[in-house]
Amino acid sequence: MSKKILVIGSGPILIGQAAEFDYSGTQGCLALKEEGFSVVLVNNNPATIMTDTTMADTVYCEPLTVNSIEAIIQKEQPDALLAGLGGQTALNLAVELDQQGILTKYNIKLLGTSVASIQKGEDRELFRKLMSQLNQPVPESEVIETVQSAKVFAKQVGYPVISRPAYTLGGRGGGIADSESELEELIHNGLKASPIGQVILEKSIAGFKEVEYEVMRDQKGTCISVCNMENFDPVGVHTGDSIVIAPSQTLTDQEYQMLRTAAFTIISELEVVGGCNVQFALDPNSNQYYVIEVNPRVSRSSALASKATGYPIAKMATKLALSYTLDELKNPLTGTTYASFEPALDYVVVKFPRWPFDKFSEADRKLGTKMKATGEVMAIDRTLEGAFQKAVASLDQSIPELDPAQLKTHLTQPTDLRYFAILDLLRQGETIEQIHKETAIDLFFLSILQNIVEVENKLQVCTTETLPEPLLNVAKVYGYTDASIAKLLQTSEAAITQLRKSYRLYPSYKMVDTCAAEFEAATNYVYATYSGVNEIDPLPSTKKALIVGAGPIRIGQGVEFDYSAVKAIETLKGLGWTTIMINNNPETVSTDYETADRLYFEPITKEIIEAVVEHEQIDQVYTQFGGQTAINLAAQLEGAGIPLAGVPVDTIAQLEDREQFYSMLKRLEVPHIPGAVCHTFEEALLAASTYTYPLLCRPSYVIGGQGMVKVSSEHELKAALAGTDARHYPIVLDEFITGQEAEVDLVADGEHICIPEIMEHVEPAGVHSGDSMAIFPSTLQENVKITIKEYASKIVQHTSYKGIMNIQFLLKEDVVYVLEVNPRASRTVPIVSKVSSRSLIDLATRVLAGDVSCHLDQVKPPEFEHVAVKYPLFSSHALPELDHKLNANMKSTGEGMCLGGTVQEALAKVFEHLPHFYEENVSFVEAGYAYVDLPSQLPFSEWIQTKEASIYVNDQQTTEAKERRIQALKYGVTVFSQKETFEAYLASLHLCPYLPTPLPGSLNEGVRLG
Repeated sequence: MSKKILVIGSGPILIGQAAEFDYSGTQGCLALKEEGFSVVLVNNNPATIMTDTTMADTVYCEPLTVNSIEAIIQKEQPDALLAGLGGQTALNLAVELDQQGILTKYNIKLLGTSVASIQKGEDRELFRKLMSQLNQPVPESEVIETVQSAKVFAKQVGYPVISRPAYTLGGRGGGIADSESELEELIHNGLKASPIGQVILEKSIAGFKEVEYEVMRDQKGTCISVCNMENFDPVGVHTGDSIVIAPSQTLTDQEYQMLRTAAFTIISELEVVGGCNVQFALDPNSNQYYVIEVNPRVSRSSALASKATGYPIAKMATKLALSYTLDELKNPLTGTTYASFEPALDYVVVKFPRWPFDKFSEADRKLGTKMKATGEVMAIDRTLEGAFQKAVASLDQSIPELDPAQLKTHLTQPTDLRYFAILDLLRQGETIEQIHKETAIDLFFLSILQNIVEVENKLQVCTTETLPEPLLNVAKVYGYTDASIAKLLQTSEAAITQLRKSYRLYPSYKMVDTCAAEFEAATNYVYATYSGVNEIDPLPSTKKALIVGAGPIRIGQGVEFDYSAVKAIETLKGLGWTTIMINNNPETVSTDYETADRLYFEPITKEIIEAVVEHEQIDQVYTQFGGQTAINLAAQLEGAGIPLAGVPVDTIAQLEDREQFYSMLKRLEVPHIPGAVCHTFEEALLAASTYTYPLLCRPSYVIGGQGMVKVSSEHELKAALAGTDARHYPIVLDEFITGQEAEVDLVADGEHICIPEIMEHVEPAGVHSGDSMAIFPSTLQENVKITIKEYASKIVQHTSYKGIMNIQFLLKEDVVYVLEVNPRASRTVPIVSKVSSRSLIDLATRVLAGDVSCHLDQVKPPEFEHVAVKYPLFSSHALPELDHKLNANMKSTGEGMCLGGTVQEALAKVFEHLPHFYEENVSFVEAGYAYVDLPSQLPFSEWIQTKEASIYVNDQQTTEAKERRIQALKYGVTVFSQKETFEAYLASLHLCPYLPTPLPGSLNEGVRLG
């Protein structure tokens, strides 16, 4: 068996390929190391646990391209390649490496499912032929390679038709066409999105039930079904955008066994080794079914199935790739059953997508076969009503009030608000039969929602004096929070909590054990319910820490906060603490049952946290590592007497509340941007009259720049304020000053600070830091660095701040302004930690836990041998209707990082995937850059249709410029909307990027800790 294994990750987070591959990749790396293999990892996502240098022997943040991978293979000489854990990105690379003869050239064995099997599952023509051989029905379809052949097929079968490009993820480039004009654009985009220029066009079977089977197979042919899942939404809505229930609730045993058998037949013929996802469409009125698609790798659904059942799919898939069989492997969750034992559930699970439409009101909310959700939450309960309500409570967003006249529009043209529109219609007295007729959602699911509304109606006529114990008990069983009940009764949450406790109604805690308590299981994975008796005793320990997670992945709050939580858990364990995690994101490493000593899979709310603290007798609660979600709860938790690690809430308010913050900076003689906090419309207009336009207008306490808008006149300010709810006040108005931006991540102990180095932004202030490229360590002048560190030290010492902090600065004409302070872990913490070999989360956790051996003033400054460039990734394939012009409202869904000996070398790697700017018809420039020769002589309307069209440069603010940028994105073209980003690309053109650079701290190379 091979000794050194190369693992390919999935790269930066995009819609359709998110944190679930950090989870599966981490499991895979740990499984390989457990078996004694040397692991070489390539993944250019710096925010993940997977790219922590403890996860592999050598970690490369290099481009995920064939040339880059070959350079790493040449340097490392691995014996085998594991690609099945890195999503579609890794799978496509494995096929390309094989087709170009690189695997043969270097004598590398592909572990797990073979390339031939991958091609049969991913190539639409091969897949259709295989299904025909197996007598497995597929929808009437045709493999399309030209727009004209698509038109012919559509005329034959009639509209609507569904397009599914080959070798793509998250429905990328696909969709539903209702007319020929829609079909033309859809097929053009789909052919461009597919690496092999192939689309399957099929007759729509929208309205059928959609059912998924997560299955596994070993090399001997043994197959098991880990979990089957049923979509709330019928076929026509991408499964990533659908509410999903596990296990299936509406299938008969005959239907369940029929589809399970079909899944086994397919994966056996494909000779899959490891995990596989099979999607079916089932006619609700007969036994007729169709195979929609097969993913011969671990997937988004694998992460969900793993967390829904407790069965570690990625870990087992990795072991199967190493030639183990299912009956040889023990299930680590139980410690007694074997991996060949199919999980059994004595609870129900609901997955609910998290969409970005609260940030982007101009985005198209309509859902189809192209995924738009950035993340998801999962809820576990004994009742489906309870699981539905828990899932909604986990979304960490307020549900918009729907226009009563538009409710049925959400049913007939599905949007992210359909679930809530159904509830509103039921409140109005609409029947479930009528809703079923318009949506094809199963009557059983609609009856569950009706049950929720019926309890709501009963609660609304009660007061705290008349609310009976049986009704309150039913409400809690059905997932109503104390806060939601209080709102219905028009009273306080505290009053409902007090009444509930007077009735002795407390949550019970149940185990997720994969075997429905049929066997003994030493599981630490639990959920709360008001149905049934408690199964979980508090963990025996004298020092217990609760780490509050960040919830679902969304724009502005991504996998970097999962990294922070996991690293904090590791440090606390090392210090002798018993660790308890609370989170609701099924995609993450923090919700792996092996991460903390106990995992509570629950909504992140005061009520839940208070109950867990009381049950476990927690000594410290950590809110600095769970993003804005966790830090926003700090005041409520402190008010409830819960012991918080770190600074008091008053200190957090001093840093986050603009009035207090500006007052503090003035006392410290630290420059800040002129601005004011305004509590009313009139106050904002008055304040604006004292400043110079343009102004930056935004709500307080936001993440990702949500709600930020630049206004250039009083008229624009009035328009912005007119669309602002009272709940968004106070409004912060700041003068908009252009200049360079920089930021630091630091650890403080109240007096001393540790700043490994400064991060320098490529784009100017005004572009959100999450959408900026950044250089680390910075190239700033030494006197500027000294000033930045001096101001950071002043803020820390004045507030006696302890823990981790992020500060953002604006540099203008030798003046350093402080823009804002984030009293928590930030998006850039993993980058700073990995490139500097200084784990900021480890240091911060030791400070917060009171580790007397942690002396920040003795931490040696790092010596940098390389420079890193961080760059944003935009999911424009999923949301092409959004203009790419960068501003203060963050748009990117993830980020990548590359290392080089110089900034230019790192930039060459960042842009390595793009064709050369000056090749014929590659680029089209519409910007005021006199030094750029226009590469294309074609008009824009003709150029955008060419096969070569790849780079569009337009930084203008006109309506036509916006329309052209959007059109370019729809055609899959890279758009540069900022002069500085484009100049960085030009600076990278003349360098060869292929000198693979491992992260410092990797075994083979790097800076060592002093």
